[in-house]
Amino acid sequence: MPDRRKDRPSQYTADRNMPGAFEGETVTRRRLMTGVAHGAGGIAAAAFGLPALGFALGPVFERQQAHWESIGSVNQFTPDTYVPKVITQAYGIGEAGKTTAYIRAHNASIDPPFVGSYVALSSRCMHLGCPVRYVDAAQRFICPCHGGVYDFLGKVVGGPPVRPLDRFATRVRNGELEVGPRFSVNGQLHAFSPRDPAQFTDGIGPILYPARFDTAPKK
Repeated sequence: MPDRRKDRPSQYTADRNMPGAFEGETVTRRRLMTGVAHGAGGIAAAAFGLPALGFALGPVFERQQAHWESIGSVNQFTPDTYVPKVITQAYGIGEAGKTTAYIRAHNASIDPPFVGSYVALSSRCMHLGCPVRYVDAAQRFICPCHGGVYDFLGKVVGGPPVRPLDRFATRVRNGELEVGPRFSVNGQLHAFSPRDPAQFTDGIGPILYPARFDTAPKK
């Protein structure tokens, strides 16, 4: 049986006729210094880059605490029109974290039974996020930026928006209506985790635009 060790090249640089080789060494000094320089550079880059990367990505994987805010007695809300209420959507940033929600009671003649006893629509347009306003005479939500139009249910009836207006969860405590986390809906008003404006929720939209980790609230 042949000895395969004889066919292997020598581990010594001098035997391999490498330039600058010295007797008894297995790696040239140039290659050693190059490896040391590359290793030091990689460590330095990681020392600067990893903290910055962790700072940038950390909030993405941190789920937000679910907040509920009382907006008044349930008696002020009817099924025929919307009442605008200013609520806090992002805490800790003052007035910049406030937004307007349009709220009414459930209308059995037009609302699916699964939407709940109260409907709270977001005022953020699902095109580019501009604030919409409700026009009671037309029973339409109008976006002044790019002409988005939504019907009484918040569904798109004109313009560039890609899905119905987002909604807020609601609950009743001691006769007071509370508004909670925001969620998105598709064309049939079925709920999804919150998406950003211009992201689809129908068809393969939820696959193309998955929800961020930070939008799934803690219980």
